[in-house]
Amino acid sequence: MLTFMENLNAKQQSGCRLDYQNKHILAPMVRIGRLPTRLLALKYGADIVYSEEIIDHRFIRCKRIINDRLNTIDFVQETDNFPMFRTCSAERHQVVFQMGTADADRALKAAKLVENDVAGIDVNMGCPKEYSTKGGMGAALLNNPEKVKKILTTLVKNLSIPITCKIRILPDMKKTIELVKLIASTGVAALAVHGRYKGERPRHPVHCDVIRKIVETVSIPVIANGGSVEYIQSFADIQKFKEATNASSVMIARSAQYNCSVFRREGVLPMQQVIKDYLEFAVNYDNHYINCKYCLLEVMHDCQESEKGVKLRSAVSLQEICDIFEMGDQCRQVFKQRESMDGAGENGEPLRKKLKNDDVITMEFVLKRCDFDLKSRSPKSILLEWTHDKKFNDPVYNTAMRESDRRFQSTVLVNGQKYQTTYWERNKRLSEQSAAIVCLRSLGLDDGRKSNNNIQGNEGS
Repeated sequence: MLTFMENLNAKQQSGCRLDYQNKHILAPMVRIGRLPTRLLALKYGADIVYSEEIIDHRFIRCKRIINDRLNTIDFVQETDNFPMFRTCSAERHQVVFQMGTADADRALKAAKLVENDVAGIDVNMGCPKEYSTKGGMGAALLNNPEKVKKILTTLVKNLSIPITCKIRILPDMKKTIELVKLIASTGVAALAVHGRYKGERPRHPVHCDVIRKIVETVSIPVIANGGSVEYIQSFADIQKFKEATNASSVMIARSAQYNCSVFRREGVLPMQQVIKDYLEFAVNYDNHYINCKYCLLEVMHDCQESEKGVKLRSAVSLQEICDIFEMGDQCRQVFKQRESMDGAGENGEPLRKKLKNDDVITMEFVLKRCDFDLKSRSPKSILLEWTHDKKFNDPVYNTAMRESDRRFQSTVLVNGQKYQTTYWERNKRLSEQSAAIVCLRSLGLDDGRKSNNNIQGNEGS
């Protein structure tokens, strides 16, 4: 990894502006396009990498933080210690921040936050999912040319880095051509075209003829997207899709999602090697284990029902994931070094495990449902009985949902003291049970565990 990072940093010294001619580009993919995958794509030979789509009205609530612990720049909401966007110097001149937006002023505000940390800004105008279109974003913009023009013109005029957008094609060729001419007139640096209609999916053939017509129509670089299923299984296939569309560059999504080494000129690598290379970045940049699971299950693809695939689905920490793929010792070593840098508290505990703030007692552990009888003797019911015995008020639970991955974290108030786990659960019910466990354990009470050795640490997750 060090050799790769040194070489990549050397390439960054020139600080040159993005060029969209003859480039191999990692497409923006929800949950996939985070820092470890982007760095993996660059390691394997990608020229430009796009972040996953980040919604502008959520991003403008973020605070930019210099993370000296990881040597990253993190954009974090005040209510969430999990970064919405994390980047580092190694990708500084090759990463494009993709945003979802339906408002020019809000888009500019979001772009200004990240302008000095990325190489370009892309506006998503092609996502067909309801969560995007119902807010007037994504593919909904395809039928709103006035808003398209205002958003792109505002960004181009007020930012110092290149602006691009990514669209899908319209069923009406005439309207498609009108739209791309309008986009080109705004001054964008390039246009990415997914060669399918809004209602089409990867099983539908990509319309290379429409992409070719767009290339003939506009003078700006056109980036062809959508060829993974039909064309791209290796680096050699990228050129075939480029020739079929006559595009300036090629953007790859699904093929890279399954095996990011598709960018390697020397040929694709075995799945096991791709997984290990991915985990090296994930550990070094403290990627959340839930996102790691999602990305690795996509890499495993048809092998998810294998022994390792089954273990991966049930893993509850990054350390556990690394153990599955023979990376455990390396993971432990990184965590140990990181903790020594963090320093220790008065009881020898790492600082990151101390109280989150003065009035909330926190603990770091994972709740495994098999360790508790949540139906007949749950931690919440035990805590409620205890407060009744003490004639205290009933416990009061306050639950927050983390928008970045829709996980839940609860705080319980008992006799004037708040208790909370650092772990974010998959649903509200489990998060409340976890908070109850923190309270019970802090008070030295029975928390309902079936044995005393079933709570496992969540170090590094």
